[in-house]
Amino acid sequence: MDIRQVFAANLRRLRHARNLSQEALAHEAQIDRTYVSALERGVYSASLDTIANLADALGVEPYELLIKENASRRD
Repeated sequence: MDIRQVFAANLRRLRHARNLSQEALAHEAQIDRTYVSALERGVYSASLDTIANLADALGVEPYELLIKENASRRD
């Protein structure tokens, strides 16, 4: 799994774990919902600022969006 796929899987998993819609997460992170969708599908790579905003909205540290799931089971 490449880093973009890891990020996409973690973003989706953490969003679902917090029962957030893509729309709600996008609003909290101050980005567009379609961009959240594209990130979750691995279409785009997120900037460091976007990763920080998403992590803040999800209540996690930014690195948690970038590590493989089997190493980050803290939910």
